[in-house]
Amino acid sequence: MTAYDLKMATDIRDLRLAKTRDPRDPDGGIAASFRLEQLDTRYDPDTQTLWTDMRARTRPSFNADLLRDFVRWQEAIGLAADGVAMPIRYVVLGSGFPGIFSLGGDLNMFAQAIRDRNHDALVHYGRTCVQILHRNMRGLERPIITIGLVEGDALGGGFEALLSFHVVIAERGTSFGLPETLFGLFPGMGAHCFLSRRLGAARAERMIMSGRTYSAEELYEMGLVHNLAEPGEGRRMVADYIRQNHRRHSAHCAIYEASRAVNPLPLEELEAVVDLWADAALRLTEGDLKRMERLVAAQTRLREKAEA
Repeated sequence: MTAYDLKMATDIRDLRLAKTRDPRDPDGGIAASFRLEQLDTRYDPDTQTLWTDMRARTRPSFNADLLRDFVRWQEAIGLAADGVAMPIRYVVLGSGFPGIFSLGGDLNMFAQAIRDRNHDALVHYGRTCVQILHRNMRGLERPIITIGLVEGDALGGGFEALLSFHVVIAERGTSFGLPETLFGLFPGMGAHCFLSRRLGAARAERMIMSGRTYSAEELYEMGLVHNLAEPGEGRRMVADYIRQNHRRHSAHCAIYEASRAVNPLPLEELEAVVDLWADAALRLTEGDLKRMERLVAAQTRLREKAEA
C-alpha cells in the first residue's frame, strides 16, 4: 500500500466513525465530514440537495489532493444519505473558478511521471479518477440524482467527468472538448466508455480524434447536455429543475437504474482503458511533453488572471 492509499484509507475510516457521532455537533459528525480543502459544500434541507463547488488550489484541474477530497466527499454523501439528519436526494457539482468548470487532468504530474517512466503513478491516478466517476454514475449506490452544473469551459477530464452525471445543465456560450490528441494522447478517464454508449462507437471516436471544441448548444443537440441556461442563470435553472422534478425523484432514480441495467458499464472496463492510456502516455516524445507543459503554463496564467 502506497502512502497515498494509506491516507485515503484513513480518511474513509474517519468518515465511517463520523456516522456514530451526533450530526448536529459542529466539531464532529456528518456535517464536519464535508469540510474539505478544495470542495465547498452547502446543504439545502428544503430540497435535500447538496451543492458543491470545486476550488482547486492551483490550476483548475484535478490534482491528487482534489481527487482525495472527492473520495471523502462521496463517502460523506453516502453516510449522510443513509441517515435522517442530512438526507440527500440531489447532488450538484459546479466550479468556483470564473469561466472554467475544469481543465481536466493534472498535466504537470503526467509529464513528470512520464519522464520518470512511472507507469504505476499514471495508473493509480487514472484508476482513482474512474472509480470516482463510476460511483457518481451509479448515484453512489443510493437513490441520489447527480447534476453537473457548467458555468464555464469543461475540457479533457473535466468533460469526461460531466459524462458521468445523470443530468448536465450548462450555460450558453460554454465550451467542451477533448484536446488530448493535440499532444499525442487520448482521453483515458471514461470518454470512450461513456460516449460510445451515448453516441455509438463511430461518433464517439470521431469526437475524440477531432480534438475540436464543442459548444454547449451542440452538445445539447447531441443529448449530452440536458438543459441550457442563459449566461449567469445556471444555478437558478438547476434549482428550478430540482423543484419541478422533486415529486418525480423516485421515478427518475428508477429510470437511471434501468438504463444502467440495459447498458451496463463495469468498473473493470473503465480501468482497462486507463491501463491502455498509461501505456500510451509512456510512448510520448519529448516534443509531446513540451506541448503538454505549454498547456500547463497557459492554465497557470488563467489562475493568475482570475486571482488578479
